[in-house]
Amino acid sequence: MKTFLRNLMLCTLASATASVAVAADVLQNVEKQPLNYTAIAMFLVFVVTTLGITYWAASKTRSMDDFYNAGGGITGFQNGLALAGDYMSAAALLGVTSMIYFNGFDGVLYSISFFIAWPLLLFLFAERIRNLGRITLSDIASFRLDQNRIRTLTAFGSLTVVCFYLVVQMVGAGQLIQLLFGLPYNYAVIAVGLLMAVYVTFGGMVATTWVQIIKAGLLLLGGTLLAVLALSRFDFSVDLLFEQAVAAHHDGVRILLPSKLVADPLSLISLSLGLVFGTAGLPHILMRFFTVPDARQARKSVFVATGFIGFFYLIVAVLGLAAIVIVGQDPAFHEGGIVGGKLIGGGNMPVMHLAKAVGGDLLLGLISAVAFATILAVVSGLTMAGTSAISHDLYVRVFKQNRANASDERRVSRIASVGIGVVAVVLGILFKDQNIAFLVALTFGVAASVNFPILVLSMYWKGLTTRGALIGGIAGLLSAVSLVILSPAVWVKVLGNAEAIFPYDYPAIISMNVAFLFTWLGSITDRSAEATLERSRFEDQVVRARTGLGASQSVSH
Repeated sequence: MKTFLRNLMLCTLASATASVAVAADVLQNVEKQPLNYTAIAMFLVFVVTTLGITYWAASKTRSMDDFYNAGGGITGFQNGLALAGDYMSAAALLGVTSMIYFNGFDGVLYSISFFIAWPLLLFLFAERIRNLGRITLSDIASFRLDQNRIRTLTAFGSLTVVCFYLVVQMVGAGQLIQLLFGLPYNYAVIAVGLLMAVYVTFGGMVATTWVQIIKAGLLLLGGTLLAVLALSRFDFSVDLLFEQAVAAHHDGVRILLPSKLVADPLSLISLSLGLVFGTAGLPHILMRFFTVPDARQARKSVFVATGFIGFFYLIVAVLGLAAIVIVGQDPAFHEGGIVGGKLIGGGNMPVMHLAKAVGGDLLLGLISAVAFATILAVVSGLTMAGTSAISHDLYVRVFKQNRANASDERRVSRIASVGIGVVAVVLGILFKDQNIAFLVALTFGVAASVNFPILVLSMYWKGLTTRGALIGGIAGLLSAVSLVILSPAVWVKVLGNAEAIFPYDYPAIISMNVAFLFTWLGSITDRSAEATLERSRFEDQVVRARTGLGASQSVSH
């Protein structure tokens, strides 16, 4: 096994190195950005390091508990940094800075909504999630409800969220490498899919955690360095930064005010609902609470993550505003400027041009490698969440009725991780023209409409029944996905129709309320003996949620 793993990692590294050679040939026929050898070297160092971590983690992964939750041996600080790594995605570094560059305060609204979700997790969910669950959020939702039906529903809800978020990361990977490494978009997406499958298949949660920790450290270090160098152009005066950004932008002082989102208040509310409550429904975030030994460390994890994430979004705001001045007015950057709402020749990544302006090829290489490392780390966490939903929830608990042996479960988990990698590559290619920050809003909208209602009601409402959870969950899933398909993002931009059937880009304002309403109606009208028994288990669940007694396994029925 170790020999096979070592050979596979060597092949993976060789394929990454070969990609550089392929890029050189492509540049002869297609106009691309000049190859940044600093970025390529840093990227290869990251790949080698993380493959080494995976090899080490494989030797530490002896049981399925080790594979799913690192045996609960991650400390609160380590898990907090890994949580921050899971959450600080390429969409934030590339997409949100781009939104601030183009739209000013509207981009800041995204950051605020992202950040507000963390106090919610800290005060309402962290302790209960750790005490009630073990591997996936299905453990919590099915604690006092019917195992088979609830696990099936929550697993499919989690897989839907994972697929949407994987699109975001794959699009970011393809665009970044196409712009900076000269590698064709499809090749970049395939390389990411291969690497993420290796991390999860062999290293499990131990490897995924340490990849996240390294990535978070690099992202915070690189972002801080870039922000400091950018602020030095303004004598480290935030006031001067704002003044020059207003003067440089074609919208003037309006960039300091909400514009497009406030012009459509329903769209703003829907966006905020999706981003705030969707975080509490992201499976790859929730399962991180199971990697720490107890509820106290779970709370510490969220506290640490909140600090790092808050600092990161402050950096993002500075970078977006600095790019308006430094990138938008410098003709050296693809003829410069904001023309018709587009950055000429620069796609939607002005932060990369900012790095080139203030730090040359060396800083551009560092930020490029960090951005790509960010994508690799986040897709690993997403793949881990999807693999757990398939192997633990659907295969072991539903299909095998908890009678599968460890070798079969491990085999299914490996097949699942490879399968998810293939799906991610296909979706990344199909959605390559979508705005990555916008797709984040879609992901969070689905999470807020499916996973969050079931999770919060299962922990806090005695009246919840299996029938109500099924009706509400299915209604939320169908409404969220349907509204996404009928929205301008898919119906017009992807499918090519002239006008969207659903006018809003963000579905949460309707789909989230639909989920809660149907869950409530389905539960209060359920007079069955099963429903009565499920309500009677609520008090036991409350005790377990507060004390952690019996948290190692959920009620089996």
